Amino acid sequence: MDTVFIAGSIAISRLHPLVEARIRNAVEKGLHIVVGDADGADASIQACLHSAGATDVTVYCSGDRPRNNLSDWPTHNVYPDCAPGTRAFFTAKDVEMALAAHYGLMVWDSKSTGTLSNVLELLRGGKKSVVFVNKSKEFVSVSDVVGLETLIGHMSDHARGKAEDKIRLKAKISALSNEQFALSI
Repeated sequence: MDTVFIAGSIAISRLHPLVEARIRNAVEKGLHIVVGDADGADASIQACLHSAGATDVTVYCSGDRPRNNLSDWPTHNVYPDCAPGTRAFFTAKDVEMALAAHYGLMVWDSKSTGTLSNVLELLRGGKKSVVFVNKSKEFVSVSDVVGLETLIGHMSDHARGKAEDKIRLKAKISALSNEQFALSI
């Protein structure tokens, strides 16, 4: 059975009906769903899953207890070797979800480096993401560097600069390009 990693920007607290339809479709297809425990998109995704009657869901959290688990789904606790409450502490669960998933469905505000990192992590594992760009109300498929560059094209210069500072975006794209080039030889 396939597993889908569904996540999004913490700044997004309401899901667009197109995203809700994709989530309901995943539930109807019987896909296993992994979701985080944060406020914002994670909590909204959980609410949508709950209303769709989803039962095959695992909530990932860093530490002992999830911040949100709306249907008392099983949890997967991650215990990172970093200070609780830090970015690295919460990112550790996202990395594990990307490893567990076959593909991703992301809801992005065109600036969140956390959501962008999830897409990068999935892509690094050779996995496709479908990203709903909230400001343009469209889905972007990311299965290679070309798709990633299309996605990044939705970012403002300021957001791109912040992504460079926080996650070294150019270096990650370059590494992915080199990997994909090596595979094509």
